[in-house]
Amino acid sequence: MSEAIAGRGAAAARPTLSTWVMAFRPKTLSAAVAPVLVGTALAYAHGRGRVLPALAALVGALLIQIGTNLTNDYYDFKKGADTAERVGPTRVTQSGLIAPDAVLRAAVLAFVLAMSVGVYLVAIAGWPILVAGLLSVLCGYAYTGGPYPLGYHGLGDLFVFVFFGLVAVGGTYFVEAGALAAPALVAAVPIGALGTAILAVNNLRDVSTDAKAGKRTLVVRLGVPAGRAEYVAMLVLAFAAPLVFWLVGWSRAPVLLGLLALPAAIPPLRRVLRASGTALNPALGETARVQLVFAVLFSVGLLLGR
Repeated sequence: MSEAIAGRGAAAARPTLSTWVMAFRPKTLSAAVAPVLVGTALAYAHGRGRVLPALAALVGALLIQIGTNLTNDYYDFKKGADTAERVGPTRVTQSGLIAPDAVLRAAVLAFVLAMSVGVYLVAIAGWPILVAGLLSVLCGYAYTGGPYPLGYHGLGDLFVFVFFGLVAVGGTYFVEAGALAAPALVAAVPIGALGTAILAVNNLRDVSTDAKAGKRTLVVRLGVPAGRAEYVAMLVLAFAAPLVFWLVGWSRAPVLLGLLALPAAIPPLRRVLRASGTALNPALGETARVQLVFAVLFSVGLLLGR
């Protein structure tokens, strides 16, 4: 079966623009937008926001997310995690829509473009952004590629929390404000937590096929109950952040606007606690929407509560 699938991938027809958009996984790109939105809002709340660095940070984050997605598409196919038994959305390499080598080249291009954008950010913010950018690109590739793929050893959740939360929000704030502040790191926690929640849904859905392929995600290692507990914990951690900002005195009451995203979290939470397999597919998009809605409301609250 795997040989037949590999043959289809190698003989893929010339991909269309819509096929490439599918490969980029647009529903996941909120994970790149949300941290830049929050980091920028906090920078403006502190009177240090800057438009061009914010836009560059957004473009860089999107390119790293796309590069990570393409790398994941390629290596999950090559390692046997994406097969005909796949229960998630269509993957372009496994389905034969785009040839594997083309997907890998596109991933490399996305990372190179991200580093090109990073040159500007390093020029205005210095070596800390160079280190953060290089680590982000390296870990984006190493999520499923390289000799020790993070996602295959139960480290994917930590990668998402750190790089799509702490580093992305903190880095955005740093390139605009010129320094890092404690509120920026706390503001990064809910974004990283909700990004990790998205990954937890993915790993819960794919637990059976991942186990067969030797992909030792946290859910494979610890079991489905632990994966569901992780999802709940990430939601609690995310929605606690606005309360922390208000109670500590970093922002006034409008920062609690972020809590208005809580009702949107109820439908995916119910699915995660009750469903499995393909029935979890809607929870992926729902959780991504929770992250984006929370980021927008939290950002508005930061600006109004300054």
